[in-house]
Amino acid sequence: MSSHGARIGLDFQLNGAPVRVEVDAASTAFELIRDELCLTSVRNACDGIGMCGACTILVDGRASPACLMLAADLAGTRVVTVEGLAADQRLHPLQQAFVSLGATQCGFCTAGMLLAAKALLDETPHPSREQIQRAIAGNICRCTGYAKIVQAIEAAAGA
Repeated sequence: MSSHGARIGLDFQLNGAPVRVEVDAASTAFELIRDELCLTSVRNACDGIGMCGACTILVDGRASPACLMLAADLAGTRVVTVEGLAADQRLHPLQQAFVSLGATQCGFCTAGMLLAAKALLDETPHPSREQIQRAIAGNICRCTGYAKIVQAIEAAAGA
């Protein structure tokens, strides 16, 4: 985590649970969530310039790159990572569709893809293929070619 000096207290909700932490004022949301809170689904593939989507989190339902947000921006928000999607030991329909349709390969981008897709489906329950492609455009996958990912999101929308 950054060590630039001033520390601030933060209260927010993470995957449905209240969190109270003290962080360096210059820390990013990525550093807080991955390094301090140990949620390793939040990844970094672009050295923190917001170009890969691997660090995507939901902040008050909106897909956001954690590497471009200050941790302080999480104060008072509801944050969801992929760890918060499953409920009652059952996969979220998006997760199930990704598994069933083989939309994951190495898995590095999967968490960010799932969260971008969830934000889309929460806003637009039955999106067009073009809307799906636009929603995941900020998430880079180097393995799948995107076809199965789009199919899985379509399947989840139809479920």
